[in-house]
Amino acid sequence: MKVDFAPLNIPLRRRIQTIAVLQWVFSFLMLAQFCLAGFIILALSDWWVLAVLYAGWLWLDFDTPVSGGRRSQWTRNWRIWHHFRDYFPLSLVKTTDLDPRHNYIFGFHPHGVLVAGAFGNFCTEATGFSALFPGLKPHLLMLPFWFRVPLFRDYIMTGGLVSSCKNSLSYLLSRPEGGHVAVLAIGGAPEALDARPGALKLQLLKRKGFIKLALKHGAHLVPVFSFGENELFDQVPNPSGSSLRSLQERLQCIMGVSLPLFHARGVFQYSFGLMPYRKSIHTIVGEPISVVQAPSPSSEDIDVLHGKYMEALSELFEKNKHLYGVPDDRHISFI
Repeated sequence: MKVDFAPLNIPLRRRIQTIAVLQWVFSFLMLAQFCLAGFIILALSDWWVLAVLYAGWLWLDFDTPVSGGRRSQWTRNWRIWHHFRDYFPLSLVKTTDLDPRHNYIFGFHPHGVLVAGAFGNFCTEATGFSALFPGLKPHLLMLPFWFRVPLFRDYIMTGGLVSSCKNSLSYLLSRPEGGHVAVLAIGGAPEALDARPGALKLQLLKRKGFIKLALKHGAHLVPVFSFGENELFDQVPNPSGSSLRSLQERLQCIMGVSLPLFHARGVFQYSFGLMPYRKSIHTIVGEPISVVQAPSPSSEDIDVLHGKYMEALSELFEKNKHLYGVPDDRHISFI
């Protein structure tokens, strides 16, 4: 295989952008393992008292990931996130104002491989979320497993990440003061297995849990579509029914996370590696769907609102696709 190396005279700003994304990829794929290993080494060293004290802190702080987390505006405003934004580049587009007196569920689509658009737009201030939506606090929901990893949990919470369990979502949506946004990648792990350039299949037909919680708490629904999210990585072919797909689905059932075999480019060459392609990501925040609170919603209530949400998401995609290079004959499909 011919390796296409990057030229030596690349501007410094692009080198810095690459470093910013490299640390993000490392954090996503390896930082949890390093934090766990560091904690174990600390526990077995002469400094074991520090590990015991931290374990005590974990016990006292156990419920924080399901109680709104512990965000840090300082972390969210790190300069490195601006370089991360400019690598792709990444943009956040508002279609209407959102009333901060309400709580919201932002349904983020598609999941992509590493949800780069959701992270950059809602876990940092690089694209100006707080300026675009004053009075709102975004919380990206992440699998509960990651909040059990020492040190790593504290780091990810500073960006506004919280547990994706039912109690966590209910906590955010039930805040009487309003202004909380639960950002949920609806397709989840299964959708990541189909994330590849050109893919427009969304796991949504059977996903109604978020609809039920929106009704129970009267939280408004906002469809969000991230154009370019699936263009960042290629995947090893894994069609439904293949041996690889069956193994991935089995591991997903056991571990709770999907393991897409993705690849794109490297740091110093463009032929292979785990760095994402430099493809533009445009995340469009649609208009809210007003929800009337129903403490005990019926199946019919859930189905009706679910249908409205799918229709609103389709309209959002169709209205904006021509702006971001999607051909007129391409449409999203729900599975």
